Amino acid sequence: MTDTSKIRGHMEVVGADGVHIGTVEEIEGKRIKLTKADSGQGSHRGHHHYIPLSLVAEVEGEKVWLSANSDVAVSFEEEKSDPT
Repeated sequence: MTDTSKIRGHMEVVGADGVHIGTVEEIEGKRIKLTKADSGQGSHRGHHHYIPLSLVAEVEGEKVWLSANSDVAVSFEEEKSDPT
């Protein structure tokens, strides 16, 4: 298991395919809270999204690498109301 304690604010979150997913704002529970700037389009714009820590494959330098490609990783994004 990857040491997720190394994850800090302003780190880039990248899919296994090297595509930018978002930017870490902070860790909340078992999830990475992404900055609002990476909130997406339409109804997803202007609020935070979360990525489960279970998707983290590696923390290297200023990047958090996920175990899933970007198109799959964004399908795991959660809203604030998610209880996990």
